[in-house]
Amino acid sequence: MRPASEALVRVEMPARFLTQLCKHFGHKLPVVLGEGEGSIDFPGGHCALKAGEEGLRMTITAADAEALARLEDVVARHLARFAFREEPEIRWQPVTAAAEGGNG
Repeated sequence: MRPASEALVRVEMPARFLTQLCKHFGHKLPVVLGEGEGSIDFPGGHCALKAGEEGLRMTITAADAEALARLEDVVARHLARFAFREEPEIRWQPVTAAAEGGNG
């Protein structure tokens, strides 16, 4: 099983920040952006994004623990920069095998 983690970030306009993240990384990486959801393919990992009433859910799956930590840092720093007025709290939690592929 590949290492994975997720964070639910409570922000006022989660869809806006989802779009910003996808458009920003889309200049250099493969990105899919849809209505209320998106994904970013990084070297060594993947970040799935979903905007909902609770906030922005970010789920990262990586090739190994080192890549996971690196991607958590990269995604969190970019979101914090885009949402600086809200000072979002980003707490990554490990995703267990039972939680993978669930309905979130």
